[in-house]
Amino acid sequence: MSLEQDTLDELHQIAARYPEARSGLLPMLHLVQSVEGRITPEGIEVCADILGISAADVSGVATFYTMYKRKRVGDHHVGVCTNTLCAVLGGDLIFERLKDHLGVGNDETTDAAPGQRSITLEHIECNAACDYAPVMTVDWEFMDNMTPQSAIDLVDDLRAGHEVRSTRGPLITSWRQTERVLAGFPDGRVDEGPSAGPSSLVGLAIARERGWSAPDAPEAEHDETTPPASDPAPAVPTEKGQQVQAARESDDSVAENAAVEDTSPTDETAAEKNEAK
Repeated sequence: MSLEQDTLDELHQIAARYPEARSGLLPMLHLVQSVEGRITPEGIEVCADILGISAADVSGVATFYTMYKRKRVGDHHVGVCTNTLCAVLGGDLIFERLKDHLGVGNDETTDAAPGQRSITLEHIECNAACDYAPVMTVDWEFMDNMTPQSAIDLVDDLRAGHEVRSTRGPLITSWRQTERVLAGFPDGRVDEGPSAGPSSLVGLAIARERGWSAPDAPEAEHDETTPPASDPAPAVPTEKGQQVQAARESDDSVAENAAVEDTSPTDETAAEKNEAK
């Protein structure tokens, strides 16, 4: 597939957003994916040419981040978190059931059957949504508190083209449309759905009930002899401080403990201090 002029214009538009054009590489790659369904050799060459960098530089970025795909993604990308908390709460079982149900393995895509949308299935690492474990994503939008059966129902609805809404986000459209949003071209749906749910706000609710608030920052008090906080006076090492530092640099733990004990204002040994910690 050859990139059309409209896409080339938008790639230039992204690069022009930044004082350093190469800072636009990440959204540019998302735009390539939104058009071609993956990062293609042509997309790499075009991005490199626009940014004045080598294709190897672009390829290095495209192969480093897992959101950039070298194999074509289906109409929807379904991710199942299999990191620690999600895994022990059912994420591993969900992933196994979906592989069996869809007939694909990790990072594989279902056949584009007539009248059905294709699904790419992938196990993914922590999505920082442990308060809703086990968590899945559809086109990078959250699906919370999933079960094996609700996961199967979800992918069936996606394949059939039924309306699906994320738990804390907008109506699901397609993976390519989401990629276009990630490239910096808003779809006008940023305020659809809540951005946080009850489980994420428990701490805030408890603080309000109990009248807790963050402490005020202490005001710094200075006099003419006190240097400002932004320009602290350099520490002057003492003889004993130099002994401790020298022992540490020598990687001699016995000598270091002896030096620490020698500088202590009490009779505690270094071992006793470490045990107290």
